[in-house]
Amino acid sequence: MLLSLLTGLVLLSILRTITGAHDLDSVGSVSAALALAVPIAMAGLGGLWSERAGVVNIGLEGMMILGTWFAAYFALNWGAWAGVLGAVIGGAIGGAVHAVATVIFTVDQIVSGVAINIIALGVTKYLAAQVFSTMSGGGPTQSPGLPDLPSFTVPGAGWLQDVANKHLFLVSDAAGIVGGFLTNLSALTIIAIVLVVGSVWVLWKTKFGLRLRSCGESPWTAETLGVNVIRYKMVAVIISGALAGLGGGFLAMVAGNNYIEGQTGGRGYIGLAAMIFGNWMPIGMGAGALLFGYTDAIQLRSNDTVHALLLGIGVALIVVGAWQLWRRRFWQAGIALVLGVLFAIAYLKTDAVPTQFTSMTPYVTTLLVMALASQRLRMPKADGAIYRKGEAG
Repeated sequence: MLLSLLTGLVLLSILRTITGAHDLDSVGSVSAALALAVPIAMAGLGGLWSERAGVVNIGLEGMMILGTWFAAYFALNWGAWAGVLGAVIGGAIGGAVHAVATVIFTVDQIVSGVAINIIALGVTKYLAAQVFSTMSGGGPTQSPGLPDLPSFTVPGAGWLQDVANKHLFLVSDAAGIVGGFLTNLSALTIIAIVLVVGSVWVLWKTKFGLRLRSCGESPWTAETLGVNVIRYKMVAVIISGALAGLGGGFLAMVAGNNYIEGQTGGRGYIGLAAMIFGNWMPIGMGAGALLFGYTDAIQLRSNDTVHALLLGIGVALIVVGAWQLWRRRFWQAGIALVLGVLFAIAYLKTDAVPTQFTSMTPYVTTLLVMALASQRLRMPKADGAIYRKGEAG
């Protein structure tokens, strides 16, 4: 693990030096990437809890949408921390609806998830028009400004900023990355990190977690061992919704300072991609969320950085293609090599990426990462399976 991180740092430093795109790993870029990764990570973690119990949850986007509205409503009436609670409640309501539909009434899990996404969008649109339109500074598509949550900067982070600005090989890159994780940390960011790490302990180190995961691997076997499968699935899906709602609350209260219609921007779906990238493991999911948050951050900060990333992606794909060729996977190798060469040519033949394409960066990255990660995935065996008490699998 340490060797992989060091190798990544060296490659990033080489790319920054060659291209001159110093914003690739500046303190500002890393700090922005961390902030943008939080809602994706909360959606991904919500999906992980649900799917580890065997219930597919593509309704995460809708649960995030509910979280944004409830966060704004609670924060405006009872304060910032009440807004956090409201986000959790809003998402949990969506999770409860999905749980009842899929676990109790065995509705198709994909159909239920799509329905929740549509219903949540309509419900929040109606509620916003009814509630926020009557408030000063509000309207049918947005709320008034929300109270701020506290944020922190670790003492000494300013020194790391100075080192990063010197653009020294490796040293400045390391300082920029570390400094980004210590600068302007929202209280909700810290909570999100604790939730990701805490999920590892709960799901893999406790009896509760073992029983919950058994419901996603073989619910019928778990039932014969005395596990109340329906209860565990219900709890897992409600927790899933609460986590996704918290991600929506982050968007309303930290990434922005008010509720805005459509502000989730598909992050629930990207959270699912991060979960799959992480192989249904919390730490891997968090790494995937950081990757997607990073690509989102750099396209917002600098076109030069996105242009430099073309070269990085091209080289990475060529290396992957060579690796697949060595493993005699000729079809995958050919695709990776062709794409790698195309990205490298795009970098060499252009001076900038058209602004119409820069906003596509997170989604293109999602597709590429999922295509490359698909060879090593292992989902829970009973993920998506319909369970009825007393029936053999």
